[in-house]
Amino acid sequence: MRVELLWWEGCPSHPQALADLREALREEGIPEEALEVRHIATETEAEEAGFPGSPTIRIDGEDVSPPGPGEPLGLTCRVYRLRDGRISPVPDPEELRERLRRVKERTA
Repeated sequence: MRVELLWWEGCPSHPQALADLREALREEGIPEEALEVRHIATETEAEEAGFPGSPTIRIDGEDVSPPGPGEPLGLTCRVYRLRDGRISPVPDPEELRERLRRVKERTA
């Protein structure tokens, strides 16, 4: 399993996303060596990485919260919707754990 956190320094929410991700990995028994943290520094890098904003978390190349069609790529902050409908600067932690669990079971 490969887990990526892509971030841009202009977005203040990436430390929380990284903390949530590390906790989810620990809870699911996934070694932290599976985690790659990638800094996206330029618009060119954003385009090349298919980066819809910070923070972006991908598990085996799949975005945990895929952006909608036509959503632009670039150096920006992302917004997520939690299960209870609230808006958040980071993905829903429970949804993140569930996605990790499903991929782990699929690859076991």
